[in-house]
Amino acid sequence: MEIVKKRSLLIYFFLLFSCCFSQIEQQQSFLWEKLQQQQQHRPARAKTDCQIQSLNAREPTRKFDSEAGTTEFWERDSEEFECAGVAAVRNNIQPQGLLLPHYNNAPQLIYIVQGRGLLGLVIPGCAETFETPQSERRTRGEQSREAESHGGDRHQKIRQFRQGDVLALPAGFTLWLYNNGQENLVTVALLDIANPINQLDLEFRHFFLAGNPHPKGLSGSRYEEEIKSRSEQHLQSGNFIHGYDPDLIAKVFNVDRELVTRLEGREDQRGQIIRAERFDVLSPEFEQEQPGRERPRPNGLEQTICTMRLRENLGRPSRADVYNPRGGRVSTLNSNKLPILNWLQLSAERGVLYQNAVMAPYWNTNAHSIIYIIRGNGRFQVVGDAGNSVFDGEVKEGQMIIVPQNFAIVKKAGDQGLEYIAFKTNDQAMTNPLAGRLSAIRAMPEEVLMNSYQISRQDARRLKYNREEATVFAGRRSTGHSTRAMEYALNAVEAFLKV
Repeated sequence: MEIVKKRSLLIYFFLLFSCCFSQIEQQQSFLWEKLQQQQQHRPARAKTDCQIQSLNAREPTRKFDSEAGTTEFWERDSEEFECAGVAAVRNNIQPQGLLLPHYNNAPQLIYIVQGRGLLGLVIPGCAETFETPQSERRTRGEQSREAESHGGDRHQKIRQFRQGDVLALPAGFTLWLYNNGQENLVTVALLDIANPINQLDLEFRHFFLAGNPHPKGLSGSRYEEEIKSRSEQHLQSGNFIHGYDPDLIAKVFNVDRELVTRLEGREDQRGQIIRAERFDVLSPEFEQEQPGRERPRPNGLEQTICTMRLRENLGRPSRADVYNPRGGRVSTLNSNKLPILNWLQLSAERGVLYQNAVMAPYWNTNAHSIIYIIRGNGRFQVVGDAGNSVFDGEVKEGQMIIVPQNFAIVKKAGDQGLEYIAFKTNDQAMTNPLAGRLSAIRAMPEEVLMNSYQISRQDARRLKYNREEATVFAGRRSTGHSTRAMEYALNAVEAFLKV
């Protein structure tokens, strides 16, 4: 009888705890599951005009100086950017520089080209999980009456990042960046303005919560022309608080009118990157990733919208998905590795090609590719749908080139090698190589190649099996051999597309 009672109690407690844990998991993962469900019925990307006759490797066309750094924009009116439906921004933030809090109308991927820093992302509805104890603030001499009443400073999670990281940031979420390192922080960002999340138009817009990001006005796109016209009318642009009635804002925040005047930033001439010498925020030490240690799979209890991972490092050689010790390596990042990318509908690829190495010709089957040259130089050739060459030229550090969906590209590194980051407009971007062990050519029967290209069986076999590498081919010191390899690759692409 006692054994039966004990068994009954064990079963009762087991069911009780199972029920409790199930309820906790359901509450914690509700928002994340809701976002995933929305993706099943998401609308398509905005349709854009892609009548591309030629491509260009472009550098930023507009540069704006701030107190502690510079912001550069690529020309949005070019046909390549209009075709891809994207915008690109590069920030150079000096040590102790703070990029003011703001939000954008499109999801973005930020690649950390150089330096390290802190990222603050304010996620609506999430708790303030970082708290500075009163004793610590008292030690710093910062204790005030307000702090005493609220128990110290509390804020949402702050994330650290470093060179080689990709940061995935949703649209409409407030963010700020701070350079807490000893060298300049250089970031390049890709904003997907044709993403269905953006329900405005195909113009890049950023909304600042503080400062006066455009004290002298801008020129270029329609949005920037609007800012310029306001400045010419002596209505100096500022953050969005500037547009509200000051008395109403004072009542909303329960503060005096003098503080509201400071919030408006009418006379602030520091720009959007300011110097913040006193910046001692609460943030844990940088998480050191252990070599060979696998990342635990999300279980629904930890992978919620408030704690979701936003960062992945593509700079480490051990992170490579494709590696040729004589040619280079390629690392990819998609929604399988960083789940938030399923929401943003973006992905990334980082490539490192050694001296004179060649990457097999390929095309992206379901995404545009926006390639930024991080370091080095090289030669790119891109072929369009009619088998015509739309780009054949040198690329170098700091340039960006857009390769539309299904356009085939071949890359060859120069004498300095070549490093690049490619942003792609699909969270599961797929490539189809033309040459190599995993290529479309190798997957076809010899008879198809013989009849399509009017070649012998021996030539068909050479075409299929002469390259055993997958996608990255080793470089050769001889310029003649390298040039002939590029010409062969380009001719193969053109012939394949004309078939």
